[in-house]
Amino acid sequence: MRITSLNNVVWREGKYFVAQCLNVDVSSFGKTKQEALSNLNEALELYFEDAKTSDVVRVNSPEIVSVPFH
Repeated sequence: MRITSLNNVVWREGKYFVAQCLNVDVSSFGKTKQEALSNLNEALELYFEDAKTSDVVRVNSPEIVSVPFH
């Protein structure tokens, strides 16, 4: 499988932004959203040095859903 794009999500956590790839279990953080995404890209490059592209899970139309928790 040739990777053309990966689905990532970014959110603010305290004073940092966290960026997580939904297709593989890789995340990173930074002081800005752009820094978090840049750091995630670097982490993904390192990840794929050792991992196979077949480890990538297809994620179609991700959606943030709030669920009540009791």
